[in-house]
Amino acid sequence: MSAAISFRDPAGFCIGLNGHILRVVGPEHVAALEAFLNSTCGREFTADGTLIPTRLLGKAELSRWLDCSEFKEALADRPVGAVFEHERIDFPSFPHEWSADMLHAAAVLTLDLALEALKGGYQLKDATPCNILFRRAEPAFVDVLSFEPRTPGQTIWTAYAQFVRTFLLPLLANKYWNTSLAEIFTTRRDGLEPEELFAKFTWFQKLRPPFLTLITLPKLLGGNGATVGPTSKTGDEKALFIIESLLKRLRSSLVKLRTTRRSAGWLRYMDTHNYDPAAFSAKETFVRAALTEFKPQKLLDVGANTGHFSRLAAGLGAQVIAIDSDAACAGECFARARQERLNVLPLVVDIARPTPSLGWRNAECASFLDRARGHFDAVLMLALVHHLLVSERVALNEIIDLAAELTKSLLIIEFVPFDDPMFQRLLRGRDALFAYYNRELFERTCERRFDLMRSADLPGTSRRLYLLRKK
Repeated sequence: MSAAISFRDPAGFCIGLNGHILRVVGPEHVAALEAFLNSTCGREFTADGTLIPTRLLGKAELSRWLDCSEFKEALADRPVGAVFEHERIDFPSFPHEWSADMLHAAAVLTLDLALEALKGGYQLKDATPCNILFRRAEPAFVDVLSFEPRTPGQTIWTAYAQFVRTFLLPLLANKYWNTSLAEIFTTRRDGLEPEELFAKFTWFQKLRPPFLTLITLPKLLGGNGATVGPTSKTGDEKALFIIESLLKRLRSSLVKLRTTRRSAGWLRYMDTHNYDPAAFSAKETFVRAALTEFKPQKLLDVGANTGHFSRLAAGLGAQVIAIDSDAACAGECFARARQERLNVLPLVVDIARPTPSLGWRNAECASFLDRARGHFDAVLMLALVHHLLVSERVALNEIIDLAAELTKSLLIIEFVPFDDPMFQRLLRGRDALFAYYNRELFERTCERRFDLMRSADLPGTSRRLYLLRKK
């Protein structure tokens, strides 16, 4: 089945088909795109990985695609000047699944590319998180049509207001009010307006940077800052200086909006969990042995917290998607994975309420489960099931069925019994509701969808780890 995954740019759109990402470009835009890709900055961006690798399809390849009924259906009679193929990002993610650390990294990349492109005679015509995907914990710019030749003497960056709405204001709202990016981007594709935030500040704050330039002045002047700088043309050297200065000021604003707060909740779980060193060492040994023996290439860590086991799996060669409902934990996992250059992509996803399909006709951003089902060779569910049972009231058979949907082969899962201190802490006096839950029931439920390969008790606890293979 084909799907047009972008269509808002009149210059072209993307089609995802049979594992290929194809960009159809209108006849009047082909020459400009080829010129950019072959320019010094275009080649440098591609070489250093900040721009998605892109190649023009030859006549024979294009002819084969034009003979494909699904491709022709996706074209919908739109004119084709040329078709380019992009490198496929293995697991695309979206801004509503990012931590603030990820949005900040995407913003930095956008400004860095905008500055470097100016030196090559190009500018970014738009600046939105939707132009960014993550490989591992590194952002990559994917919308090659966003680069266009810069008009000599132009002193306005037309993407300024969009950058503020979709990067700076969401980061500001997250930093000062703990507004989640999911709350912002699931309901507002174009981010936040200054007017939405103006009333939230004291007048003392409104007169200080970055609030003054990002919120107060746009509100009081009745605009959104889209026309920063003189609107008349001037000498190109001076014009270039004006735009470069603007981009550098935005870079300074980003520094002030970097997330320094780490919320409470589960961030310190790895320091306060209910394991003594021997039990935790046994848990780590069990997981390491399983991953070393079976060498899964793609692994999903559900409820990853700050990513201890995600990093372990990545160190053993797996491509890891690490999900957690706590944005602070996901942000910490992202920071560590990026610092250690590990193949870990941390996302803010609550497996009990996974991100839905979004956008026009619910087709622009696929749901997390649509992207995840059958994608992984192995799934980790460590110290998770009791949370889903008690806090979310999800039936055990539903949890195991979901695990079977997500993995193609292996499941490493932890049984936490009714009398475990962490289980009891979640119950809060509701013991009678879960008195039925025991190891025998857990094993019988797993046997419906999985074969047992091995299991082991964690010393000093009543917990047990299982390595299962999907039937």
